[in-house]
Amino acid sequence: MAAFPHVTIFFLVSYTLTHVFSGVLKRDYSRWPKPPCKMYRPVDPTSDCPNVTAPVCARDGRTYQNECFFCVAQWNFGREHIQFDKYGKCG
Repeated sequence: MAAFPHVTIFFLVSYTLTHVFSGVLKRDYSRWPKPPCKMYRPVDPTSDCPNVTAPVCARDGRTYQNECFFCVAQWNFGREHIQFDKYGKCG
């Protein structure tokens, strides 16, 4: 019978810590700044974007490989057509 209070305390502490850390580990992409497209403006038109996967989601539902690809698409098609939604994959 002495083990029952210890088990109860263990579950209560585990339950509490799960809820505390679940809020800490979530990423709120809406609070992140928009991509700094001026940084990616190509000086040389033959320069390519880096082959790094860091998804950026546009409001049209398209996921770009990274900020550079998103910014290049904005320059090519216009800011009114391609707008930033969030970091991470769409959908």
